[in-house]
Amino acid sequence: MRHRSVGEVMTREVVTVTPTTGFREVLERLTEYDITAVPVVDRDGRPLGVVSEADLLRTQARQEDPSGLLPPAAGGPAGATAGELMTSPAVCTTEGASVVAAARLMARRQVKRLPVVGGDGRLVGVVSRGDLLRVFLRDDVAIRHEIIEDVLGELEGVSPAEVSVETDQGRVVLSGTVGSAQAAAVLVRLCGAVDGVVSVTDRTLRTAPQSLKV
Repeated sequence: MRHRSVGEVMTREVVTVTPTTGFREVLERLTEYDITAVPVVDRDGRPLGVVSEADLLRTQARQEDPSGLLPPAAGGPAGATAGELMTSPAVCTTEGASVVAAARLMARRQVKRLPVVGGDGRLVGVVSRGDLLRVFLRDDVAIRHEIIEDVLGELEGVSPAEVSVETDQGRVVLSGTVGSAQAAAVLVRLCGAVDGVVSVTDRTLRTAPQSLKV
């Protein structure tokens, strides 16, 4: 059992700009390709930062208010080139990283997409929230098959013949018998780690004898 890697779900044809790319050209790239951010790369293709719509909006927000009702914006000009506008350094991931690791990095750093770099540090793709969420479109039959073969078939103390697995839209329901509460807890955790699983409901019973209190 394994999670899909970033390299399996990322977009390989990446729109990029350089530090000298002007504000308007950056905006044109975002509009033309219907994207919300673009990596800024050096001459060797290594990510330096990312320019997003939010970065561009800061320039607009710092313009003078024609009505004269708003006070001058603090901070001065936001910049006219990608190098001045970008958020740097770029938050990157690698092709071999799992989709779980990428999702956690996105959540922790509050970004919507990650440049993906190869072993030499050069840009090889981009992974977005949408790319990661497509994992949850995985077919229920494939999810059930992986749980039976790779989880139940390998987990000590659990017999595939004694555990029933039902899947519906990524929701997994386990029933039957499991040797102990500890084995059941491990089973639930491993099922929850399978790509495409949204939730796991444990309805299994225990076969191990319970200790009697005197």
